[in-house]
Amino acid sequence: MEVEIHPNNKTVVEYQEEYIRNARGVQLFTCRWLPFSTPKAVVFLCHGYGMECSGFMRECGTRLASAGYAVFGIDYEGHGRSRGARCYIKKFENIVNDCDDFFKSVCAQEEYTDKARFLYGESMGGAVTLLLHKKDPSFWNGAVLVAPMCKISEKVKPHPVLVNILTRVEEIIPKWKIVPTKDVIDSAFKDSIKREEIRNNKLIYQDKPRLKTALEMLRTSMSLEDSLSKVMIPFFVLHGEADTVTDPEVSKALYERASSRDKTIKLYPGMWHALTSGEPDENIDIVFGDIIAWLDERMSDANAIAVTPIHPSFKNSIEKLADIESPSGRQHQRQQQRSYLCGLKGRRMFHHSAM
Repeated sequence: MEVEIHPNNKTVVEYQEEYIRNARGVQLFTCRWLPFSTPKAVVFLCHGYGMECSGFMRECGTRLASAGYAVFGIDYEGHGRSRGARCYIKKFENIVNDCDDFFKSVCAQEEYTDKARFLYGESMGGAVTLLLHKKDPSFWNGAVLVAPMCKISEKVKPHPVLVNILTRVEEIIPKWKIVPTKDVIDSAFKDSIKREEIRNNKLIYQDKPRLKTALEMLRTSMSLEDSLSKVMIPFFVLHGEADTVTDPEVSKALYERASSRDKTIKLYPGMWHALTSGEPDENIDIVFGDIIAWLDERMSDANAIAVTPIHPSFKNSIEKLADIESPSGRQHQRQQQRSYLCGLKGRRMFHHSAM
């Protein structure tokens, strides 16, 4: 356990890490940020492509926990501190199923059974969030979508002939890093110092996308685009107007087509893709202020929120690992067992989040 202090309001939150094993036998990393008071609700983080939770989304977890929310994150298979081929997505549904299993295993815990449940997704994590909603429409009470990947912009949509050619060889060379792509970090993070912090985070994947991974992301985006009208969950979608990684028109399309009765959109002039991590500090404060205000507004009358019970047919396929099998070995285990204060020098405690 670690104790973290928010540098702005000095709120103390508890940070924990745990390894689990999914239904396919793969070891996955999970983490959580908990307020020392009774949590208002539970927020589940879905990170972006190539990203991870413990460092990259730490500011997000700490800020939300400081606002009174219990926050849980998971590194997808092949991402961050989880096992698996680096950033290889064999089936996008595997990511969705792992998140669904882990998140519901948390909701089934006695202290959270009656708590409202919110999903939080950034970029590709926005697609994961919408697919979790599609998988069990009545289970989640709301979603925060930051520059979500839920539609392919017409500006970058690949030609069908190219897609057809790549599809023919995806089972032959699925893990090949042959997909050409621009430097996303340069395009996503406006602040040069934060950009270098991201480059120095070795848990973040910074190589070319693997063939099957790229095709899975393309197919997922196209499928979501065709089903935006079926989105019923209350949601808050945020997007930087100067985002060149995911087109702001994507968020506009979601807002316009979704059938949700409670939906909010906010576009930020001049801001880039990494709204919660790559902007100047004052912009990040504005964005998180808006996110927390939206969550607090939904929780202002907690009695009005219907919490769907865990279905009796739910089988928890998540295995908690008593002995952490960390790639960094015993030294990492010793580090996890320590309890100490961090963040006393302000923002140095934070690693940044978004993609």
